[in-house]
Amino acid sequence: MFKIIRKADIVLFIVLLAFGFAMLFFTIRAASSPGQQVVINVDGNEYGRYPLDQDNVIEIHNGDRQNTVTIKDGGVSMSYSTCENQICVHEGVVTTPGQLIVCLPNYVIVEIEGGEDSDEALDAIAQ
Repeated sequence: MFKIIRKADIVLFIVLLAFGFAMLFFTIRAASSPGQQVVINVDGNEYGRYPLDQDNVIEIHNGDRQNTVTIKDGGVSMSYSTCENQICVHEGVVTTPGQLIVCLPNYVIVEIEGGEDSDEALDAIAQ
C-alpha cells in the first residue's frame, strides 16, 4: 500500500510553515516601524507632516473645498470631504508606508512615509 504522509511531506510542511511565520514577522515589523509620518499635499504643495503614532484630526480648507483627515491607532483616513464622489472617504484606513488617499476634486493627497526605514517600503522592482 501507499503511505499517505511521507518524510518529504513533513519537511515541506515545516519549511512552508517557517516561511509563513517569517513573512508575518516582516509584515508586522514593516507596518509598525518607528518614525512613520503622514504627509498631506494640497494643490501640489506640502500642507503638513504629522506623526502616525499620535492621534490627530486635521481640517483642510482650500477655498470652498474642505477635507478632514483623521489619524488614529496607527492609521490614517479621510473622514470628511466636500467632493461629490466621496471615493476618498470610502477608501478607509491606510496603515502601510507608500499607501495614498487621493481626493482629486479637492486636490488633496494623503500619504504615509516610512520614516527612518523608508527603503523597506519599496519592493524589489522599485529599488
